[in-house]
Amino acid sequence: MNAMVGTKVAITSSRPQTTRRAIRGIVHRPDAQLVIVDTPGLHRPRTLLGERLDSLVRSTLTEVDVIGFCVPAAERIGPGDKYLANELTGLAKTPVVAIVTKTDQASSPQVAAQLAAVAGLGDWADIVPVSAVSGFQLDVLTDVLISHLPHGRPLYPDGELTDEPEAQLVAELIREAILEGVRDELPHSIAVVVEEMGPREGRDDLIDVHAFMYVERPSQKSIVIGAKGARLKQVGSRARQQIEALLGTKVYLDLRIKVAKDWQRDPKQLRRLGFYD
Repeated sequence: MNAMVGTKVAITSSRPQTTRRAIRGIVHRPDAQLVIVDTPGLHRPRTLLGERLDSLVRSTLTEVDVIGFCVPAAERIGPGDKYLANELTGLAKTPVVAIVTKTDQASSPQVAAQLAAVAGLGDWADIVPVSAVSGFQLDVLTDVLISHLPHGRPLYPDGELTDEPEAQLVAELIREAILEGVRDELPHSIAVVVEEMGPREGRDDLIDVHAFMYVERPSQKSIVIGAKGARLKQVGSRARQQIEALLGTKVYLDLRIKVAKDWQRDPKQLRRLGFYD
């Protein structure tokens, strides 16, 4: 989605279940407007948060005109892919385009074999191999997706690339920096909320951002902070650079960590962190 829109509107991570919201990226063309909705992945939920994310995905699938089913070119088809394929093929009224991604990481024979394997998973409206890194066939994918859209008026003004609030984009960039910094040491037990954000008084070249990072256990708090605070400093530096690129100005980033015990399973805490019913 980021490559097709032309700017970063959704965070990325090598870890599964990174996406926690339905994020919209908007592609503008003279002949069409393509609104891409990046959702969390369908999965078998183990927490209340997981149940709410799964419900969000299923409701979103009923609202879109075409669905993109992404499978990496260099990874073997697994049980999760088969589960998703089975779920999507059950949506008889909505066309599904199978997208073989990351072709830059696979050889031509691997890509050909994956295309054949994906074709065997379901009755797809189209199958398109692409690479977001090299740009391979992104224009073709855009054409294919647009071909399945109904005629209508643009939903967003020209030039608008997402409808995500800036504070939410900033919170997601902080979470991305944390996930990258802690790698496999911390499960997805972390949430980020921007409590306050705005220009510093008397300055038009500096924005103050005050954010809280929530974890579920004190041991996770220690992981994020790191030895003598080194890891937290790395996270802050990485996030600040991304936020400055987003906002186009200097940023002072104040990060605090709180423990919200088992927040993924607590309805009240989920609502407070922005995950509503």
